[in-house]
Amino acid sequence: MLEAGPRRGNPASQAHHSAEQIMPKSEFLREAEARGFIFQCTDMEALDTAMQAGPVGGYIGFDPTADSLHVGSLIQIMLLRLMHRHGHRPVALMGGGTARIGDPSFREEARRLMTAETIATNLRGVEGCLRQFLPLGTGPSDPLLANNADWLDRLSYIDLLRDVGIHFSVNRMLSFDSVRSRLEREQGLTFLEFNYSILQSYDFRELNLRHGVTLQMGGSDQWGNIVSGIDLVRRMNGAQVFGLTTPLLTTSSGAKMGKTAQGAVWLSAARLPVFDYWQFWRNVEDADVGRFLRLFTELPLAECDRLAALGGAEINEAKKVLATEATSLCHGRAAAQEAADAARRTFEEGAVTAAALPTVQVPAALLAEGVPAFRLFVEAGFAASNGEARRLIRGGGARVNDVVVGDEAQVISTADLIDGALKLSSGRKRHILVQPG
Repeated sequence: MLEAGPRRGNPASQAHHSAEQIMPKSEFLREAEARGFIFQCTDMEALDTAMQAGPVGGYIGFDPTADSLHVGSLIQIMLLRLMHRHGHRPVALMGGGTARIGDPSFREEARRLMTAETIATNLRGVEGCLRQFLPLGTGPSDPLLANNADWLDRLSYIDLLRDVGIHFSVNRMLSFDSVRSRLEREQGLTFLEFNYSILQSYDFRELNLRHGVTLQMGGSDQWGNIVSGIDLVRRMNGAQVFGLTTPLLTTSSGAKMGKTAQGAVWLSAARLPVFDYWQFWRNVEDADVGRFLRLFTELPLAECDRLAALGGAEINEAKKVLATEATSLCHGRAAAQEAADAARRTFEEGAVTAAALPTVQVPAALLAEGVPAFRLFVEAGFAASNGEARRLIRGGGARVNDVVVGDEAQVISTADLIDGALKLSSGRKRHILVQPG
């Protein structure tokens, strides 16, 4: 089940990459192929025929490992949006049940088990992120939100063994790359984690029975689990179903999508200010602009190609379009435009206003007494420790109100406030306003 982002994988060789087989005729598959969403499909020709015949239900799972999804999950969310735009029914499955185990796929060690309270909190956060992108509802054409706790929590262990376990070959499960990679490490695979694939397969069976879902989608690391689910649905439900995976997504420099030096790029504004989200897209590598426009915006493909072809300094204008369009989908057009305007004022006009940047508060007494610069950068979240803050300042990367901090012990106080705030900068691209609170 998808979590925060794509992971490593070497899916089974029996997969069919659509570009090597047929050119799809159904509108969804044709556009998904053109935008770069499709890596593998179990039977592209049959799925294409089904999608031409009428609406198809397709699902992707999201495990609540945190109280927000991040950009690593975005390729899957955009695929669900694309399904809906072409008249099919996307299903976002939250892993309220499987979260009690945790997906072991390509992890170096077992997850720490979460409490029921943590899972409930994370489920609310994940649902909020999904609602930012999908008009979830209960109508026959609405994107559907489901939670596998609705059926997994009711399962009897003996019934699971008798009715479901009989259809799984341990030999085959041991052949999965995600399992082998753990067995080859010092940290082995627990029996609890080994059951994850069975439960994910059972999810497909239940969604097929309850909602007529015939397509499971996910990252390329989920191929083994998806194929197992297809086999279980065929055996238990007698239904023809399909699997489709998206490519492993990294930046041109090889970095994992959705991760930065400062941490995850969260989809929730409570976790990451809208301005910072906009800035993430504005600062992508030049070589990624065209690919990201196709995947993470809904601009026409011709416009994506035109923007990607811009050269020299003009590529920065394409990045601004990418940032505004991607932020609009996540946080709304008004918030995206406000972030774009704030960036223009901050970086092109040099303005320092409370509306221009993300804002944090530090204790008013701290500024009233005067605080060493290194400590202020820690309080503002620009450094994880005093040592890290000192190194930032010594390297010339710290500025207060656009003035380089030359001494790590330099005292900053309320006397330095401009319009009630301080502008702190770490390097050229990270900026924040500090206000006494």
